[in-house]
Amino acid sequence: MDYISVAKKNFREIESTFSQYATKSSEAIRFKEIDDDIRTPFFKDIDKMIHSISYSRYTDKTQVFSFFDNDHISRRMLHVQLVSKIARTIGRALRLNTDLIEAIALGHDIGHTPLGHVGESLLNEISMRELNESFLHNIQGVRHYMEVENNGRGLNLTIQVLDGIMCHNGEILSNKYYPQKKSKQEFLKEYYDSYLDVSSSLKNRPMTLEGCVVRISDVIGYIGRDIEDALELGKLKRDDIPDEIVRVLGNSNKDIVNTIIMDIIKNSLDKPYICLSSEVYDALFKLKEFNYKYIYSKSIDNSSREYYRQGMNKIYDNYLTAIKSGDKDNIIFKIFLNRQDSKYLENTKMERQVIDFIAGMTDDLFLSEVKRVLKEIGM
Repeated sequence: MDYISVAKKNFREIESTFSQYATKSSEAIRFKEIDDDIRTPFFKDIDKMIHSISYSRYTDKTQVFSFFDNDHISRRMLHVQLVSKIARTIGRALRLNTDLIEAIALGHDIGHTPLGHVGESLLNEISMRELNESFLHNIQGVRHYMEVENNGRGLNLTIQVLDGIMCHNGEILSNKYYPQKKSKQEFLKEYYDSYLDVSSSLKNRPMTLEGCVVRISDVIGYIGRDIEDALELGKLKRDDIPDEIVRVLGNSNKDIVNTIIMDIIKNSLDKPYICLSSEVYDALFKLKEFNYKYIYSKSIDNSSREYYRQGMNKIYDNYLTAIKSGDKDNIIFKIFLNRQDSKYLENTKMERQVIDFIAGMTDDLFLSEVKRVLKEIGM
């Protein structure tokens, strides 16, 4: 018996049960062809990501709340796992490709900076000033897997996975998600255009139905869990959630997740789109507005934000000066640039190298570097 052929057949056998709208392994596209093995292409992408050097850094990256001495508060690692589980639940019920779903979900937030969305906005200010280009975590995620990870050689992920990461945009809520078929060239155009036009970036739609599932699952993964974190920290009371939302979705993460998942399955089964009922969509939209008003806008005070803004600018200046002067003792060389291959170093602007480094930092490294640099300059 040829056990390799049997194992390969076993990996692909499930595709015979897929919906007509699911993405098949045969549709996978890469920039560079790779040797085949028993795994399906999207399953292989999962392995590439979870064994990459950057995956472990999820563990020490902010979800919403930074630097609280509480082990029960969500970190970015937990969020991506929750999104993966939620999305795979929906995907299995709809007979979609759960390998593709898991790959997109586990990689979707790799471009997030330290301090979460606060850090993203601060790094965007620097990027706009220095390069006249936007910094968006979803676009940085694509850049990371294409041009930064694996010592600057990239991971050569499938276009479907990269596109799902680019288009996950969990901050944008819709009641219906249609996929938009794309060629390799169309994907690249959307990617490059996103640096120059944020508005066009926000309109990008995933090229697969699986990408649509991850996009709504990103919202489901954070909306209720962020409430639980706020409750844990005493920043919110459960009774604060408006009754009109509670009547539809419930007031706990468990109920909110279950209600939305079941509503999506009910309204999307055997359809070429992912859909929410108007009742659940309206309640979810209101809950998202509630979270922004009472959680996200209050996750960090103004004095802390200004400290981190000043700190991020100072470490940026410190690293850029080190590159220009060839200071190989600087940390940006020791733990980042010395790892990168010549192609990355030759083809990447110095300013972009610094932004790549800061974007990949954990919260703890960022904070320690801010303290170090501010101390060195007497601040």
